[in-house]
Amino acid sequence: MAVDHAWLCRQIVGGAMDGVIFADREGAIRLWNSGAEKMFGYPAGEALGQSLDIIIPERLRDRHWSGYRQVMASGVTRYGEQLLAVPAMRKDGTRISIEFTIVLVRDEKGEPIGSAAVIRDVTARWQKEKELKEKLAALESQSK
Repeated sequence: MAVDHAWLCRQIVGGAMDGVIFADREGAIRLWNSGAEKMFGYPAGEALGQSLDIIIPERLRDRHWSGYRQVMASGVTRYGEQLLAVPAMRKDGTRISIEFTIVLVRDEKGEPIGSAAVIRDVTARWQKEKELKEKLAALESQSK
């Protein structure tokens, strides 16, 4: 059975439970799948055209944009192969913990036109790890 490649890509990205976001060179959101809608609480219609600032905690924005501009200028990112773990913000202001990888999207000449991120909400795992560390620290302090 022959399947149209573009249709197949739309089905996979559109239905993925992970968030899939594409932002252009300036950081404006141009793709926002259903996984991103559920994760961050913004329907695609609200997120599209907005700055990535809608999901970046305010205290991290300067560092984010410095790195983003550097990647767009150099065409190099280490997060295509490394998992990045950072806090993010939902529409309701709730902080979540996310992990993601970057796909640098290039034009026909090889110049970066933006970046895509495949994102997973790891808040529950992060909270469990934090609780375990706290319990371990309490046990260690009792044994001293």
